[in-house]
Amino acid sequence: MDEQKLNRIKVVLAEKDKTGRWLAEQIGKSNCTVSKYVNQKVQPDIKTLNAIANALDVDVKDLLVSNRG
Repeated sequence: MDEQKLNRIKVVLAEKDKTGRWLAEQIGKSNCTVSKYVNQKVQPDIKTLNAIANALDVDVKDLLVSNRG
């Protein structure tokens, strides 16, 4: 079974020309943890997702893959 892609953090980081390291510093998480979010190995909790959205200046929904196809 293919891994389900649930977040768009990697895409938004690229659109904003930011790195995972930069994001880790902004949200107070380790580079390793942010890498897991970016590569879909672990999904951030709602509080962390909100912090990521604030750091990237986007709406939280922009960080999620739509379930509407």
